[in-house]
Amino acid sequence: MAATLTKQAPAPSKAPMTKEEQKVIFASSLGTVFEWYDFYLYGSLASIIAAQFFSGLDPTSAFIFALLAFAAGFIVRPFGALVFGRLGDMIGRKYTFLLTILLMGLSTFIVGVLPSYASIGVAAPVVLIVLRLLQGLALGGEYGGAATYVAEHAPHGRRGAFTSWIQTTATLGLFLSLMVILGTRTLVGEDAFKEWGWRIPFVLSILLLAVSVWIRMSMNESPAFQKMKAEGKTSKAPLAESFGQWKNLKIVILALVGLVAGQAVVWYTGQFYALFFLQQTLKVDMGTANVLVALGLLLGTPFFVVFGTLSDKIGRKPIILAGCLIAALTYMPLFKALTQAANPDLARAQASAPVSVVADPAECSFQFNPTGTAKFTSSCDVAKQVLAANSVNYETVDGSGAAVIKVGDKTIPSYDAKAFSGDALKAKDAEFKKAVSTAIKEAGYPAKADPAKLNKPMIVAILTLLVIYVTMVYGPIAAMLVEMFPTRIRYTSMSLPYHIGNGWFGGLLPTISFAIVAQTGNIYNGLWYPIIIALATVAIGTLFVRETKDNDIFAND
Repeated sequence: MAATLTKQAPAPSKAPMTKEEQKVIFASSLGTVFEWYDFYLYGSLASIIAAQFFSGLDPTSAFIFALLAFAAGFIVRPFGALVFGRLGDMIGRKYTFLLTILLMGLSTFIVGVLPSYASIGVAAPVVLIVLRLLQGLALGGEYGGAATYVAEHAPHGRRGAFTSWIQTTATLGLFLSLMVILGTRTLVGEDAFKEWGWRIPFVLSILLLAVSVWIRMSMNESPAFQKMKAEGKTSKAPLAESFGQWKNLKIVILALVGLVAGQAVVWYTGQFYALFFLQQTLKVDMGTANVLVALGLLLGTPFFVVFGTLSDKIGRKPIILAGCLIAALTYMPLFKALTQAANPDLARAQASAPVSVVADPAECSFQFNPTGTAKFTSSCDVAKQVLAANSVNYETVDGSGAAVIKVGDKTIPSYDAKAFSGDALKAKDAEFKKAVSTAIKEAGYPAKADPAKLNKPMIVAILTLLVIYVTMVYGPIAAMLVEMFPTRIRYTSMSLPYHIGNGWFGGLLPTISFAIVAQTGNIYNGLWYPIIIALATVAIGTLFVRETKDNDIFAND
């Protein structure tokens, strides 16, 4: 086991941080902030980009492109980890993650100047998807390089503190993207933003790219890799060594299920699902929700360094697993408190106006729809989709025939979407949604959150606490992953579990959670996904993962 065979390191260093160490941290962090900024821009502006590039496609082509865009965002990241991890272990950390930032930055800039479907036809979505795939690959290689590079520069006893700065980058990248989008929207106006202003945040990224590349070009290779290269011990087949030998593959698997999977769902819940929940479930307007989340991020981000530094003293494992456990135990009451603070009218309606769907169980699907293009057409699915979209809690009652929605003493029959097409389907859908909307409105369910009733201090307090959970699990994770693997295959070995955990376990969280909500009829049941994954990580990590803070990362066996 690599993590346990690693030699014990010398006593912790207490010397102040040198200028070179400060430069390493700044350069690595700045570049990674930029990478996350680029990556988040696409997610934040997905609906506008879809209208610009996919609007003229037929349904089949649009479905294929939606799948590819989704794959680029999440599925491709582990492959980037394999490609660039291998390069990083063979040719060095510095040049590999210089390549990843160039790839990400240029791809993002080109998105900003890429002609739309209306200008160049189907070539527009084709080029866009290629750029998205390149971004996904680059992001898969960036994190492992940055974390490894900083950790291998850090003195023993301070790796948690040094690498925790890298951990702030995802949050800062999200914060920066939200602020640039919000500022651009305010400056040019909503109509102009949808038409051409959305390009500005992408084009501005070229400035960040230039600064990041200039700084990274002046950096030195990591001392651990230099030592290994001088001794002629670099790996000639890092993929085979990392995943073809059980002694190391076992550590990769434990890193994934005993650390990263739980870290990923806590991270995505605190930073992404919380925003989704505010906007889509609690019906807080987008601008207000973005500002509230940004405040929570701003207040919580310093704790990455707090917990990273603390992990140098008490260990990485107890902080990460404690964060997973506390999050799992408190998510339900916190999100219920968030509902009360952000939309008290909705909380009141959920308690006083029960709703039910009477349907044949055979007609009800699990509505897993990661690309947003799947069609759920049965009367049960149509009814549940409408109620879930309106944040209505309901129970499902077994019945026969077409599904019906019962709101108090009112009964609204659903419909089978396959029985209609074209304009007739649109008219039927509009009629059904209007009937449901009227009934739930009369029952007290609000169409949107009342701005006058927002308890903003409480909302920010809850969001900040959710971010602090993120800092507990994410602050020490880079140092721990670096310490689990020998130098010769470190970049490759740590990158794959990180990106499978965060790209797949975390990236699928909003989609899986919404499907659970639609299936069960309770807006809070989507939280069971991160709760179960986090608790599984606590159990596996407690039993099988060993502490690593005292490992000698210069050891190469």
